[in-house]
Amino acid sequence: MAVESASHAADAAAHAAFDLMPVVVLLGAAVIAVPLFRRLGLGSVLGYLAAGLAIGPFGLALFSDAQAILHVAELGVVMFLFIIGLEMQPSRLWAMRGEIFGLGLGQVGVCIGLLTCVGLALGYPLAQSFVAGTGFVLTSTAIVMQVLEERRAINLPKGRRIVAILLLEDLAIVPLLALVVFLAPAGPAVSTADRLIGVAIGLGSIAGLIIAGRYLLDPMFRLLGKARAREVMTAAALFVVLGAALAMQLGGLSMAMGAFLAGVLLSESTFRHQLEADVEPFRGILLGLFFLGVGMALDLAVIAANWQLIVVAVIAYMVLKTIGIYAVARLFRASNREAVERAVLMAQGGEFAFVLYAAATAVGIIDTEANAILTATIILSMALTPIMIILHDRLMPKAVPSMDGVEMAENLSASVLLIGFGRVGQIASQPLLSRSCSITIIESDTDAIRSASDFGFKVHYGDGSRLDILHAAGAAEARVIIIAVDDREAAVKIAELAKAEFPLVPVVARAFDREHALKLIQAGVDWQIRETFESSMALGAKALEFLEVDEEERNLVMEDIRRRDAERVAIEITGGIFAGRDLLIGNANVVKK
Repeated sequence: MAVESASHAADAAAHAAFDLMPVVVLLGAAVIAVPLFRRLGLGSVLGYLAAGLAIGPFGLALFSDAQAILHVAELGVVMFLFIIGLEMQPSRLWAMRGEIFGLGLGQVGVCIGLLTCVGLALGYPLAQSFVAGTGFVLTSTAIVMQVLEERRAINLPKGRRIVAILLLEDLAIVPLLALVVFLAPAGPAVSTADRLIGVAIGLGSIAGLIIAGRYLLDPMFRLLGKARAREVMTAAALFVVLGAALAMQLGGLSMAMGAFLAGVLLSESTFRHQLEADVEPFRGILLGLFFLGVGMALDLAVIAANWQLIVVAVIAYMVLKTIGIYAVARLFRASNREAVERAVLMAQGGEFAFVLYAAATAVGIIDTEANAILTATIILSMALTPIMIILHDRLMPKAVPSMDGVEMAENLSASVLLIGFGRVGQIASQPLLSRSCSITIIESDTDAIRSASDFGFKVHYGDGSRLDILHAAGAAEARVIIIAVDDREAAVKIAELAKAEFPLVPVVARAFDREHALKLIQAGVDWQIRETFESSMALGAKALEFLEVDEEERNLVMEDIRRRDAERVAIEITGGIFAGRDLLIGNANVVKK
């Protein structure tokens, strides 16, 4: 009897236990799909969507209710808007006001107008056409920022303009979500008094949140900071985000609006970076879960039945959005090349279209079938973006640098020829200029030349890897040639040309790493140095000083390391014995970079 009772108790405990299987499946699908899609250049968002589709009710059917997951995952959207708010410091917005509220608002407005016409042309009502088109206007921040980072263009003027447009689109999310509620089909008759009361409650919620944020949040975090309890700070950050979202929800407004306002109110707080670090892991996991839920909700039967409409929508939306972006860019005096590149990068729909469509479905503007069609349209546009970028890069003619304010290297002569005036060349020139040495500087980047002229440097345009340019720059008369270009292959080619044509002129060069240094030595340079070698040695020496190692021993250690390094380089040149291996110095493993 006791055994039977124990068995029943075990069964009951097993049934009452938390089911880990769904969690393991969700995490496993993300872990497999996201790295794979990123490796293919398709981005993490498409990876999440594909994983959700694979495990959802229309794939392997490991989950039957995608909406249940979406309800929880909406917290990821809430936290994402909180982080956006943290980045929207009033001072930053004011400094970028021209590009954000001029260029950004112009592009969003024109594209909304054009893309709304697609739905109207297909015979859909105005509200549905507006929501469908507006969702496609919101560009994929994840895709565009990744491409800008890969191209090292985020801090360039053209990159900053794209970032400003993305900021405006982020700002537009909150009012667009609020507008969806107002566009919802009319329910039961509501009196004017009730409407006024509802508006008053909403405004009161906003005012209360602003007052609390202005006078309570910073003192609260200051008090918690003194407690030095990291987990309490994390709990407080989540409390602020979710509390603000709940306050807006109780006021009849969007949870996302509450989180965004809380972020803005804390954007200039001394705890801003701490809050962002605390919320970011939750934001990343829950937003990934949201995209997984969107993928699960994709109805393949609906997509297969409406594939012609989806193809037409993708083509119409991407073409019209491309035209709108290009027209606005040219209107704001961007060059043809910049306008085309911006249009190609931003032609797709974005992640927040899923949020907008989910909100529109919840209030009845569109049905679940339309949501599936529009979601498939966005996903297809995102998948086409890498292909469009590849075609742009291959078909677009090479940029011809503007020579305004730039002089060609011609009939020059000086005791030093400096090739390349980037971060290394600028520093290398300082001791020479301080000794009043005559220097000829050539550079192939016209923007860098114009920037140098603003600081009083005379830099000529010239490609040092061309022999005629070396002659025109006075390499034959120089007493030393310095190669400081930011291009590995070009540096080797310049070294080979210089030593072949001007063998009596010493050549010193900047190397990137050991492998590059070996190629320069084989090209015949008289002296080379890896760009991080001496700075790393100085860091090590300073660390020994703080460890109270006396100066004589420090010098002996540093000399021994330099000797060992020189020996290894010599061995690699003559026999390649150590090439590609881990090397041992003292007790530290030094890996060949």
